[in-house]
Amino acid sequence: MSFPLSSVTSDSSLLDAHGWDSGWASLFAPYAAQGLVPGRVVRVDRGQCDVATAEGIVRADTAFVTPHDPLRVVCTGDWAAVDPAGVGDPRYVRACLPRRTAFARSTSSKRSEGQILAANVDHAVITVSLAVELDLGRIERFLALAWESGAQPTVVLSKADLVPDPVGLSYLVEDVETVAPGVQVVPLSSTTGEGLDVLSAVVAGGTTVLLGVSGAGKSTLANALVGEDVMTVQAARDIDGKGRHTTTTRNLFVLPGGGVLIDTPGLRGVGLWDAETGVGQVFSEIEELAANCRFHDCAHEAEPGCAVAAAIEDGSLPVRRLESYRKLLRENQRIVAKTDARLRTEILKDWKRRGAEGRRAMELKRGHAR
Repeated sequence: MSFPLSSVTSDSSLLDAHGWDSGWASLFAPYAAQGLVPGRVVRVDRGQCDVATAEGIVRADTAFVTPHDPLRVVCTGDWAAVDPAGVGDPRYVRACLPRRTAFARSTSSKRSEGQILAANVDHAVITVSLAVELDLGRIERFLALAWESGAQPTVVLSKADLVPDPVGLSYLVEDVETVAPGVQVVPLSSTTGEGLDVLSAVVAGGTTVLLGVSGAGKSTLANALVGEDVMTVQAARDIDGKGRHTTTTRNLFVLPGGGVLIDTPGLRGVGLWDAETGVGQVFSEIEELAANCRFHDCAHEAEPGCAVAAAIEDGSLPVRRLESYRKLLRENQRIVAKTDARLRTEILKDWKRRGAEGRRAMELKRGHAR
């Protein structure tokens, strides 16, 4: 696979194009004193990675930076300290600079480990296909992970040309905007070019990661943004809009208008990973309402003076939003509890308390019946 600007001569322009700045230079100073050279990881593959350095794209081994924590492994988007040219073959990544942001999710394994998807990301573009029915719950999950990572999310409704009715398209945009407060929603068609100029302006600065399920059109969108066919594209099935994993690794490309783009494989599962802050950001209207509840620990169920319940009753807050909010909070709590013994104890106490309350209620009910 070829990478844009890989043929640039040995100078700092290649580093600058990949996002190098004075902040990274300051962090790298101790490694420069050791004779190492800086570079950005553009692809990782089975213990080796491609790194964009001032001399071009080089291949490096990651044997010296393979921690047991899966969230600390070398990832596309990392800035690395690499052996200089002429040291040996293979060259090695000796260290990675601290990440400014990191996009992580829970894996689908029974061990519920975290998985790092992209590092040092400024914008997270969540790609949603209009070829199938909108899954608002999945969009909320992606948004929670994006906010938690520290990146600014944008939702792209791809394949907008499949919705010829402008009124119908506007309704779809409004539906997504209701679950994405503070997030720009861009209807886009790679076929007609609609919305491409808007998205190009968003990704022109910093680092952008493309996220979405298989068949959402990420690879087609990546080609459109880069301006050449850097990713293979396969057609999605008409019946459900799903596609095979065209992208099998995470790849970083330099964009012609400035900025860099990380394309990722389609995600089957969107598991949360310690994303309580991100969930709160996605459901900010519920958190604002909760601040006005009579009790600070209100569960928004049957408590008197519950502002959230009042919003449900008057129709200003959809029931689906509250249910989704509760679901994601519970899921996130379970994930965190697996690595936090104190939280596990608190959850167990809460379950026992709720069970005791339920038994007492049933006893009172039976007593009244008798």
